[in-house]
Amino acid sequence: MASSSHCFFVVSVALLLQFLVSPASALTLTSTQYIDKLCQMSFINDKPFCLQTLSAYPAAASATDLLPLATAVISGIVLPQAQKSASFAEGVSKKEPSFKACQDAFVNIGKSLQSAVGELKASLETANYDVMVCTDQTTKVADLIGKNQDADSKTLMGMTMQMNKLIRLGVAATQVLGG
Repeated sequence: MASSSHCFFVVSVALLLQFLVSPASALTLTSTQYIDKLCQMSFINDKPFCLQTLSAYPAAASATDLLPLATAVISGIVLPQAQKSASFAEGVSKKEPSFKACQDAFVNIGKSLQSAVGELKASLETANYDVMVCTDQTTKVADLIGKNQDADSKTLMGMTMQMNKLIRLGVAATQVLGG
């Protein structure tokens, strides 16, 4: 009798684990498919970077649909980089006032990205435009830095290059939704 109740317990646990593990692996498969779809968009020119970046960000990796993925990309990946860049540029502009325009450009990127997140449900074309115009701001920063070779300029240029790569993810996030 003890043997049959032990066997029943083992079988019950095995069945329970199957139900618990199955949805988790299905979620992973689904979110992986969404990430793959986003990274296949035409605006993505570095697919390994796209896959690696999105897979490493928990909100993107666990997205249950394309809209939550797009929201995670823009508000959770691209926007924080713009804010970090604006903060760094603010510090640099305190030492060298000519860099204030770089700070303003990154602040404008942040505003455009916030607007894009708000438009994802209402107007995909507007959301796409809001993200696309961010490249105008990164071009402005690159032009302002020019050929400066000081450490702050190099750091800002590196941040600008990274911002450009992330903006591509944001544009693809709106494109994958049909924007």
